[in-house]
Amino acid sequence: MKHIVLASALAIPFGATSAIAAGGGDEQAPSKPKCKTGQVYDKKTKACVVAQESNLDVDSLYENVRELAYAGRYDDAQVVLAQMPQDDDRTLTYLGFTNRKMGNVDAAMSYYAQALRVNPANVLARSYMGQGLVEQGKIADALVQLREIRAHGGTGTWAEASLRTAIATGQTFNY
Repeated sequence: MKHIVLASALAIPFGATSAIAAGGGDEQAPSKPKCKTGQVYDKKTKACVVAQESNLDVDSLYENVRELAYAGRYDDAQVVLAQMPQDDDRTLTYLGFTNRKMGNVDAAMSYYAQALRVNPANVLARSYMGQGLVEQGKIADALVQLREIRAHGGTGTWAEASLRTAIATGQTFNY
């Protein structure tokens, strides 16, 4: 019976087999960071600027964070995250992600929980939290996050597909 429940939870919905991207929806994987440590890329000036002194809007900072996290530059991503609103669910999600990848699992889970308090429909936070639960061997808890992703309209997204794959294989994603 346990296998039937797991198989039902992991069933691949049509459209969920699209290429895995790096985000909560249909985004493509981010490009490689263009700047050295402590800097972010400013599209307007087409130059690297010091992260703490930049006047970039939150969306531009978020784009830089995604690039840095995708490249495995978690410390650099956290420098940029410090410049972002600390109560923003995207900031909290990536604080969770970077902390988890740096081995700070308890801090990561706390950030994911905070992100979900701000925005319960944040399917990316749910996916990353679920992947962290898979890493801890807490498959039943990861399945709860998978069901919540689907309940919040995340069926067919990268968030749903990556968590489903992590549950099925035990392999998590680095972005």
